[in-house]
Amino acid sequence: MSGHELALSTMGSEASVSVRLNPFKTPSSPLSILEGAGEVPWCRYGYLLKERPVFTLHPLFHAGAYYVQDSSAMFVGHIFRRELERYDRPVRVLDLCAAPGGKTTDLAASLREKYGDGFMLVANEVMKQRAGILADNVAVWGDPNVIVTSVDPKAFAAMGSFFDMIVADVPCSGEGMFRKDSRAVEEWSEENVRLCAARQRRILGDVWPALREGGTLIYSTCTFEEEENDNNLKWASEELGGKISDPDCSFEGVRVTECGNMLVPGEVPGEGQWVGSLVKTATAPTGHSDISRLHPMRNGYEKGWKKGNDFVPNPDWALSIDFDRSLFPEVEVDKNTALSFLHRDTIVLPEAPLGYLVLTYRGLPLGFVKNLGKRCNNLHPQERRIRMNIQ
Repeated sequence: MSGHELALSTMGSEASVSVRLNPFKTPSSPLSILEGAGEVPWCRYGYLLKERPVFTLHPLFHAGAYYVQDSSAMFVGHIFRRELERYDRPVRVLDLCAAPGGKTTDLAASLREKYGDGFMLVANEVMKQRAGILADNVAVWGDPNVIVTSVDPKAFAAMGSFFDMIVADVPCSGEGMFRKDSRAVEEWSEENVRLCAARQRRILGDVWPALREGGTLIYSTCTFEEEENDNNLKWASEELGGKISDPDCSFEGVRVTECGNMLVPGEVPGEGQWVGSLVKTATAPTGHSDISRLHPMRNGYEKGWKKGNDFVPNPDWALSIDFDRSLFPEVEVDKNTALSFLHRDTIVLPEAPLGYLVLTYRGLPLGFVKNLGKRCNNLHPQERRIRMNIQ
């Protein structure tokens, strides 16, 4: 069965919904959406939900307590953690095609669990609009070690051998989107598969100089086409210089292909994924190590800004996992008040201290307000506000 036929054969099965918890943001009481949920076998923080809630109306989603991610896409994080065991020191990682941020936040959590604060993760997205979404999702997740850039993959070549690991979840013909988007079925063609395969090889060739000798490339797609999967990893091995790692044989239902693993809807939960890895054997060039040359959209965060005699805190500061919660008074609010804040409505906190406060919901910070007594100035970012009706 061809990759296209395989994708079409899954169309009748129902799509699943899954989330991955943030191990560094634990609410004061269990998440209600996890009632009756099943575990994702290859991700200790992944859960398959019984039904799809309205995540937008869940304040803990906006607090970064979890990320909504397809369970099969979490397999990339599993392979990353397996390959990470090769390193006994902090590493520098590039997530090359990172938007909207699912894999980035997974990598960040895995790196922080292993190395604490001693790692660097660069999340890149070449398309500016998608890069903005990535930056917002990174801010909400709250790891200050994630740097967000928006450059062409070849821009990293000048950093020669800077990265220990590169994760390349490359654009593909998108058969893993067939159940979610009927347009993906209509737009599929054999010609598009060939074009995607060629583009994927170009991306790998462009970024390859940035990977050090002995470093690891994790390559993934959401298609089932051999030309875009096994054949491209073999091409990278032969043409660029690398040794392909053995596929994982640990999980029932996960297919083993010639060079990697394939997750097919209906055989395992999720919308589909292919992932493989290889270790670079070619000699790596030297280059600069100045991330600032890439003009990051996000590199940590500022704590705030002076405005006249006032200090205005940065909304992202409250969401960061290294935020010192002793610096500002905190006000725990109910769900309706939390949603009003996230909707950027005017809220009133008559019993709270005046000045800058941190609103929390079930123990997790949502952001800042400035309490003026009769009302509060809402510091929640305009671009992240809830736009739907919250009533």
